[in-house]
Amino acid sequence: MTIFGPFSENTDYFGRAEQQWMINFRVDDLDGLMANLAASGIAVETRAAWNSEVGRFAGIHDPEGNPIELWESVTV
Repeated sequence: MTIFGPFSENTDYFGRAEQQWMINFRVDDLDGLMANLAASGIAVETRAAWNSEVGRFAGIHDPEGNPIELWESVTV
């Protein structure tokens, strides 16, 4: 399934004004993936405010600094 979720052109959600999009990966085991990423030296960001009725979220960045969102659905 592919979903396009547009944001307002004034959003600061992506972290940088020039950032216009973000990849979001749906994962089955967010805690396990975060542990594996951290063990590999990859910084993982979480915030309680990111969690919602649709699931839990975490964030990482690619080598160029672009944000990547990880999402574990409540219906997995």
